[in-house]
Amino acid sequence: MTNNNKLPAPKRDVFGARGRSRATMKDVAALAGVGLSTVSRVVNGDPRVSDAKTAAVLKAIGHLGFRRNDSARQLRVGATQSIGLLIENVVDPFFSHLTQAVENYAFERDTLLLSASSTRDPERARRLVLAFCARRVDGLIVTPVDSTDSGYLQAELDAGIPIVCVDRPAVGIDADTVLSDGRGGAYKGVAHLIAHGHRRIACFTDRGAVYTAQQRVDGYRDALASAGIPYDPALVYSNTPDNEVFGAALRDMLSLDDPPTAIFTGNNRSTIVLLQELAHVENRLALVGFDDFELSDAVVPGVTVVAQDPTEMGKSAAEQLFRRIDGDTGASRMIVLGTTLIARGSGEIVPPAQP
Repeated sequence: MTNNNKLPAPKRDVFGARGRSRATMKDVAALAGVGLSTVSRVVNGDPRVSDAKTAAVLKAIGHLGFRRNDSARQLRVGATQSIGLLIENVVDPFFSHLTQAVENYAFERDTLLLSASSTRDPERARRLVLAFCARRVDGLIVTPVDSTDSGYLQAELDAGIPIVCVDRPAVGIDADTVLSDGRGGAYKGVAHLIAHGHRRIACFTDRGAVYTAQQRVDGYRDALASAGIPYDPALVYSNTPDNEVFGAALRDMLSLDDPPTAIFTGNNRSTIVLLQELAHVENRLALVGFDDFELSDAVVPGVTVVAQDPTEMGKSAAEQLFRRIDGDTGASRMIVLGTTLIARGSGEIVPPAQP
């Protein structure tokens, strides 16, 4: 006895696998026994379709594995419901948290996030931005590369693509920007060391060309000046955080006639490298790091940090981007988020008594 309600078996190719060609709405309409316009209404959630026809279309969709191709719709309405996020490096915990915040916000807006890392390469950054735009993203959140010219972003702004810069401003363009108060946070951290009796304070930061490193060195100098402590360039070192180069610089500083008794570090990678190097140093130095990091409270003593909030930074950047996507044409905005000093022990070590 034949079961007339049973759908035919899906087509298979000569290798025995399900047919490689994608099912179309015409295929769904033919299998469901309805018109193409009915399938279109069901796929797009139109309630003006009878329950029986809706059930037949959904059954055919499930059988064929049909998936709506949004490309044509996107071309009609001029929106892809996707945004691009270009960060420095996804393995950096700071940018991982920032990415997650943007992704969560985009998800709530039913928008797909495309993300990539520039790895501090200006040409790579430019090519990735162009690739995002070639896919017709509705907007971009970008961490610009160091202090290099970001003029290539201007063409995208001129083409109507909303852009929000995050963590640092772009050189050469006027765009919305979301930052942490790096200068004020560094001031706060160095002032904390000064308050515990330190006057010889070393400063280790990322490369000097990086905007955030520049801001934190400025905050370091501001705190020294406020306390009447002379600035000594021999106590400042800026480079890509690395045990070899940071270790050598630390040894040079400790060999000075008047060596440092405390260290301020400009980001979490610098802090981690210096912690490793300080394990080989006989004298106990105080340490305050800019930016919190995992297990900073698990070592002894715990690491005192000036914490920024990458999650709030990512959320703020996403909020501003979607305001632009929704039609906000006002002047560009700069949002500066505050920082918090978290005392855990390393920043409260007092300098050794003078003989």
